[in-house]
Amino acid sequence: MGKKIFQREDLKDKVQALKKAGKKIVFTNGCFDFLHIGHVRYLKAARAEGDVLVVGVNSDHSVRKIKGPRRPVVPENERAEVLASLACVEFVTLFDEPDPLVTIRLLMPDVLVKGADWEEDAIVGRDVVEAKGGRVVRIPLTEGASTSRIIEKILANYRG
Repeated sequence: MGKKIFQREDLKDKVQALKKAGKKIVFTNGCFDFLHIGHVRYLKAARAEGDVLVVGVNSDHSVRKIKGPRRPVVPENERAEVLASLACVEFVTLFDEPDPLVTIRLLMPDVLVKGADWEEDAIVGRDVVEAKGGRVVRIPLTEGASTSRIIEKILANYRG
């Protein structure tokens, strides 16, 4: 497995070269705190929307802003490495902002993917991608698969 984790500024040149070579770039993002079956199915479906899947991962700082002070459970570098180990993921990059807009503007993907729990007009970066002729895809979630449920189950089953 070659190097898959890049600073987003370094990833920009790689993505531009791939686009020039005719590759369709797909971008998605998330916290991916505990990788579970819902994440795996989602990422495989996202990859099927193009030729190259880039995953933006919220930094620890960003996750705390979104999810609260007890999250993430798994540190950012470990979350990025786990994602990079998946065959369907070509590149991983971390971002520190609460949303991926800066990353989307920098990479300008052809396809932006989010879960179907997001309303289309609430998807950050949708306007940017569509303005350049790209498209937005909403992928159905796997029923019952969530990091919060895993944490709740662990707490319920192992609470002293």
